[in-house]
Amino acid sequence: MKDISLKTIEEFRASTAASPLDHAISNALSKHNVKDISFTNRGLDETQFQFSVNVPTMAATNQMQSGRCWIFAGLNVLREKVAARCNLEKFELSQNYTAFWDKFEKINFFYEAMIELADRPLDDRLVTFLLDGGIGDGGQWNMLVNVVEKYGVVPKAAMQETFQSSHTRDMNRLINILLRKGALDLRKAVAAGEDAEAVKEGYLKDAYRLLTMCFGEPPRTFDFEYTDKDKVYHVDRGLTPHTFYDKYVGLDLRNDFVGIINSPTEDKPFYRTCTIDYLGNVAGAPPVTYLNLPMEEMKSLIVRQLQSGEPVWFGSDVGFMGEREMGLWSDCIYDFDGTLGIDFGMTKEGRLNFRDSAMNHAMVITGVNLDAEGRPNRWKIQNSWSEDHGEKGYYVMNAGWFDKFTYQAVIARKHLTEAQMAGLASEPLHFMPWDPMGTLAD
Repeated sequence: MKDISLKTIEEFRASTAASPLDHAISNALSKHNVKDISFTNRGLDETQFQFSVNVPTMAATNQMQSGRCWIFAGLNVLREKVAARCNLEKFELSQNYTAFWDKFEKINFFYEAMIELADRPLDDRLVTFLLDGGIGDGGQWNMLVNVVEKYGVVPKAAMQETFQSSHTRDMNRLINILLRKGALDLRKAVAAGEDAEAVKEGYLKDAYRLLTMCFGEPPRTFDFEYTDKDKVYHVDRGLTPHTFYDKYVGLDLRNDFVGIINSPTEDKPFYRTCTIDYLGNVAGAPPVTYLNLPMEEMKSLIVRQLQSGEPVWFGSDVGFMGEREMGLWSDCIYDFDGTLGIDFGMTKEGRLNFRDSAMNHAMVITGVNLDAEGRPNRWKIQNSWSEDHGEKGYYVMNAGWFDKFTYQAVIARKHLTEAQMAGLASEPLHFMPWDPMGTLAD
């Protein structure tokens, strides 16, 4: 490795000292955020809150201090079915109920992986990756399907939020201590030829107790009470989470919906499926599988679903290029290159391959504006960060941002073309859990 010479540093210093622009920017940055001084009004016309295709949906929700966006987004899609059947103006499904079972299943999934990998050394990359990550709040669409399929859903009134369910950091830390302690004992049990599953059961019991203390006990039966838009009271008694789902939601999430991604990287050919090993929550459930498509086809499918009156669950990278208070996701509102005089540009492929970007947040697309040629130039987004930002919690996303930072969407199978259906039938390519497509939305 070659070090930096003192001569080179002196040359850099002289160049910087001679630049009036560097002085001006340095002065501005001493008291202001780099985003603030790079903000530009150019491109704001692309983010008007007007849409030619608009799916009516209910009020934005609030995940608070938790990483449950994928649950909120998924349940926000499902609640529209309940609202339509019951003529409701306001309604939420219990995010706490779904998160409880997701957490419990993730814990078991982790322990099963530790048993399976017990013969590998502790510094094995897969073992260290799983131990470092532990479990958190995040997830993906297929993981929501796993929980809903196994446990059903309940109205929010049947299992309300607790402080821990909406402020998860400290609880997650305790869970991960328990996970790693369990992993240690499971490896010891396997090495000694003892019953590792019995050891796991003991840890699962403690985990269940911890979750019930933090989230509450999930209901097995409940009464569904509501007042519709016409101010008429209704009650449906003695429901279970599955009978409620079957009666009021009724979607076959496993078979009727497809996860599509846009990953323009050499290792993931278009019109091929891919799966991420050791990514999941419910042990024994089908693996998380995606169909990789060109961005133009992803957008076409999303528009088709919106035009049919159905919102779209999707995942993107909201880590940097957005203005939260205004409710904007735009690739035009920050001019970092022009402000700082440095080229920060990378292709989508480059950002994925070199770990600069990956999906980290799930939301719901509820509308799109089509230009004169029928191309989408902005999207209406239902977020789960409360009604305090944007248009009462709804955001607008411009076309450039969508192309650069959207990675996943869930589409009804009926909208796929013959070529896409043929790709869906392909044998999945396998990738390790640290692949960018294995990241979790939170």
